[in-house]
Amino acid sequence: MSGAFFESYVFSEIYKSYLNAGKEPPIYYYRDKDKKEIDLIIYENGALYPIEIKKSASPGKEAIKHFGVLEPVTEPDKFGELSQTKIKIGNGAVVCMANDLLPIDAKNWYVPAWMI
Repeated sequence: MSGAFFESYVFSEIYKSYLNAGKEPPIYYYRDKDKKEIDLIIYENGALYPIEIKKSASPGKEAIKHFGVLEPVTEPDKFGELSQTKIKIGNGAVVCMANDLLPIDAKNWYVPAWMI
């Protein structure tokens, strides 16, 4: 249950940061029929930025395992869409209770909750 409270806290802090800057929050989530889920997706400047939220201090690489479901939007021509609808996938983040900002891989980071 405390994980749900942490997730709500992180979401509200990100949401408020956009409102305080006078912007409409471009925040979405993803969940499909196979129960693959991404807690937050920020769509900004033509790119999607996936965010997973974990209460753990060291959630492990499996926290980013569903980020790959966004890959089809980078190649719309494979799915019969117009090439101008191509969207980039930006850096991903796992907001967690870690003490420091740490890389997971080349495109994803562990982000301490105190940094949001």
